[in-house]
Formats: sequence, structure tokens, C-alpha cells
Amino acid sequence: MSDYFVGLISGTSMDGIDAVVVRFGDHSLDVAATCSYSYPESLRTELLAAIRAPLDVELDSDRALHRRVGECFRDAALKVIKRSECGQHELRCIGSHGQTLRHQPDIDEPFSLQIGDADIIAEGTGLPVIANFRQADISAGGQGAPLVPPFHQWLFRSDRHDRVVVNIGGIANITVLPASNELVTGFDTGPGNGLMDAWIRQHRGDPYDANGEWAASGTVDEALLLQMLQDPYFATVAPKSTGFEYFNPAWLARFGLHNLKPADVQATLCELTARTIAADIARAAPNCDEIFICGGGAHNQNLMQRLSQNIPETKVESTATVGLDPDWVEAIAFAWLAMRTQNNETGNLPSVTGASQKVVLGELHSP
Repeated sequence: MSDYFVGLISGTSMDGIDAVVVRFGDHSLDVAATCSYSYPESLRTELLAAIRAPLDVELDSDRALHRRVGECFRDAALKVIKRSECGQHELRCIGSHGQTLRHQPDIDEPFSLQIGDADIIAEGTGLPVIANFRQADISAGGQGAPLVPPFHQWLFRSDRHDRVVVNIGGIANITVLPASNELVTGFDTGPGNGLMDAWIRQHRGDPYDANGEWAASGTVDEALLLQMLQDPYFATVAPKSTGFEYFNPAWLARFGLHNLKPADVQATLCELTARTIAADIARAAPNCDEIFICGGGAHNQNLMQRLSQNIPETKVESTATVGLDPDWVEAIAFAWLAMRTQNNETGNLPSVTGASQKVVLGELHSP
């Protein structure tokens, strides 16, 4: 019998669900199927409104969103399982990250809220589901994020090269993988695609800037960029994590953008993402040999060019170069974390999250 795992995630861009079916070997993997499942536009609109103004969301609406997102995750799981042609006996469990609505690791009573009813996924698929991955790390004093660095370490670490893996979703994060036995580190650098997505949606009605073409048509406003770079988050020492509840349209509005050309703002936001990632790599991994990009940002040609310009001494490439499509790294990571949990193995890295100890992540929901 083969042990296949399903991984499900919707990131901070909220454009839909990434789903994979994957089998893990000894620091290797075999992907049986992948698929993207788009949220209905009405649901995405409600989700975006919920993270922009969380205090306006009533309890009934919150629970309804939890159920509706769970139904979408269930349908995404069924779709990718069908595509994989795996039999039910070959599937061990589902790792569902869910959809983050709030991530507040630094308040007096820290929490991270992911919705997407795991019981609906379990009942609909007949498979056990591991969900709510972040809370155990937060309970141990950690940030609850980022959680993908342990998977990056397992798959991408090299004995010969100091590597950095950069995941660019709505928020960007880095994983520093020394070739030596030094600790793996990582943290959220700040905005990834999220601010660019919000800006182009506001001004052109597009969900994202395809290939960064709109940003490429504009000119970076250096004065605006310097203002943005003064935000305290960028100077905060790791461990640290953030989300759309911080870097969002309200954050942008503080800079008074009315007199600027929208394309120039988009170019500036693209440069902000590139420059903050590059600065953090320079601080955290000044001697790295290789940089690999995953997430949607890997397809933004303008962003990739800006990263290369800001890190001229090191080649910047997609994770496809080392054998894994950049679109599926996070979904596979949560399938891997689900495997760890089912095996009663720890899934966090205290050197990344700041937790007091390694812990087993997630909660089991049985069908």
C-alpha cells in the first residue's frame, strides 16, 4: 500500500485553493496530482472584506464563512483526489491549512485564525484531516509562522551550498538553509504580492499584475519607497511574522497616493517587495550561494528581475531549477506537515518561530 497525502492551502492573496496529492520518500517526493480551485467571486469578496474590517464581521457571518470555505476545501480535495486516480486505501490523510483571516502573534493574547471547517472536509472525503496547524506553536510561545521552513530544510538543504528559499505569496518569507550544521532560520520579510494585487484590483479591476507588466510600465518613486521602508516592521528583529491585516490597503492609504500615477505606485510596490527581501537576505544570509523562489511571485517577471538587480552577486532562480514547481511548494508543505503529525513527529522549528520547544502541530478531525 502506498501512503499518499493531500495538501490544501489558500494563501493571503485569497485567489483560491492549491491542492496536491503527494507521496514522500527519503528526502524526495512524488506528486500524483495538482489542481487549483478558485473561490466563487462572491465568497472571495466577502473574505477580502472580512480581513479588511474584521470588527464588522458578526459571529453568524464568521461561522457561515467557516462553513463555506470548508465546502470549497472539500471540493478542492475531491477534485485533486479524482485527478490523482489514487484509491481510497492509498490515501492516508489530508493536511488543510485553511484560509487565514487573522494572524496576531504579538498581542497580549496571541492567536492565528484559519477558517475552513475541517469536519466538512473529513466527512466529504472520508479521510482524516489535520488542521489548525499554527496554534500549537503559538501556545509554545512562537509566532505560529512561517511553518514551511522545516519542509524547505527537509527537501532543499544542501551539504555544499548555503541556500535561501523565498516564498512570495501575498506575504513574502525566507528560509535560510546553511550548508553547515548551523540552525535553519526564517521569517516573514513583509509584503509579497498582496499590496500589488490590492492596488491593481482597485485601479484596473484585475486580480493580479500578470508578469508584472503594469509595474514594468511605471517608474519607481524613490521618495515614496523610502517612506514605506521606514515602517517599523522592516527593522524588527526575527522571529517575526505578518499578514494582510497589517500590509493592506489601509497601510497604503497612509502614504497619500492620490497625486501619483497608479502605474508608478505599482512599480514602487514591486520594488518594495524586491528590496525588503534582498535586504533581509543580505542580513540573514550574507554568504548564500543560491536563492530559489517559490509561490506566485516566481511568475512575476518584473519582480524576478528586480530581485536579481538587488542581489546581483547571487543567481535568483525558481524552485523548478531544483525539481519542484513553485506553484505547489506550500500545499506540499502542509501535506508533509500532516504526515509529521500523523506520525506524532514535531513540525515546527523554534529557531524560526521563536517557540520554546518543538511541538506536534495541528488537530485531527476524523470522518
